[in-house]
Amino acid sequence: MSSPRTVDEHRAVVAALLDPMPAEDVPVVHARGRVLAADVVAGVALPSFDNSAMDGYAVRAADCTDAPVELPVEADIPAGRTDVPPLRPGTAHRIMTGALVPPGADAVVPVEQTDGGLDRVRVSVAPAPGAHVRRAGEDVREGDVVLRAGTVLGAPQIGVAAAVGRETLPVRRRPRVLVLSTGSELVAPGRPLRPGQIYESNGPMLAAAVEDAGGCAELLRFVPDDVEQFLGRLRERVSDAPVDLLLTSGGVSAGAYEVVKDAFRERGVEFVKVAMQPGGPQGAGRVDELGGIGVVTLPGNPVSSHVSFEVFVRPALRSALGHPHPERPVVTATLGERWRSPAGRRQFRRGVLDASNGTVREVGGPASHLLGSLARAECLVVVPEDVTELSEGSAVETWLLDG
Repeated sequence: MSSPRTVDEHRAVVAALLDPMPAEDVPVVHARGRVLAADVVAGVALPSFDNSAMDGYAVRAADCTDAPVELPVEADIPAGRTDVPPLRPGTAHRIMTGALVPPGADAVVPVEQTDGGLDRVRVSVAPAPGAHVRRAGEDVREGDVVLRAGTVLGAPQIGVAAAVGRETLPVRRRPRVLVLSTGSELVAPGRPLRPGQIYESNGPMLAAAVEDAGGCAELLRFVPDDVEQFLGRLRERVSDAPVDLLLTSGGVSAGAYEVVKDAFRERGVEFVKVAMQPGGPQGAGRVDELGGIGVVTLPGNPVSSHVSFEVFVRPALRSALGHPHPERPVVTATLGERWRSPAGRRQFRRGVLDASNGTVREVGGPASHLLGSLARAECLVVVPEDVTELSEGSAVETWLLDG
């Protein structure tokens, strides 16, 4: 019997199944959460013109050095006015925040430092030249790179892209992932259960995980546990529309009626034991009969399936997107209890963090069917292969699941 594949070896195998995603243009308003595929260059400066930082009065600073002074108000300049008249010496223009500073003015006096006059204004504080004036290009100059390729687009990034005039943005296309869970014992939620049946949960769970990682998931449910029907259904689906990855759960163990293994083991998918717990039985490869798409087969136990996704599939999807941080955020926490771990297998234990003292404790136990405990977990705690015992107070690598 061959030795188990290491976690890192299998991560590399899965990552190789997904090529970098091509670019596509999407409207700026729909780009949140997407990964930028090319630099964004400013087509205009920010600000694009000298404008007022305050509601007040545009003046020449030299006219106000002997403040308090009174000046005639010769124009009103609301934000958006384009026909702004020049400021004559010895006068003021009432101006609003964001409005174009008139030619000839070199300062803005806030309304709070005046009497607020409409025909004449009394300026009580002498402004310095440049006071409360936002200069053209002081934030961004025309031709500056405002966003780099690989940037994950959030609200501020979308804001600056729109501000420099971008209607669309080039982003990495989301990987299209077909999610399939197998098992004749599975029943759709909402239907009555018969003895020996369970509600199907892995499909919705993995589809949600794909979406959270940045992919586009399609859930294919209740495919028959018959090899020919199984393959026929998949051939029909992949011929309808392109798929980047097929992700299955269940049907990969050593027992009988393992339809995924029976269907794929002679068709390009290698089934292996990975030195980890939970999630030992894994499979990955390309299936020519399905157009050469990558196939990743995960165990059927829900905790094993989810942990396997986190370890192998999530970083592969995010790397294909060009994401700058494909891995979960990692912190070092202090173990709040004593643990034992099997030799030769990397454990991924589910935990909860105490932010007040930086300690982590296990939620539920290590068994791979404890889905309720998984739902309460805030992190995965990694126990290396060569560690069989951890004492309370040990430093442990901790993956944050909400990062």
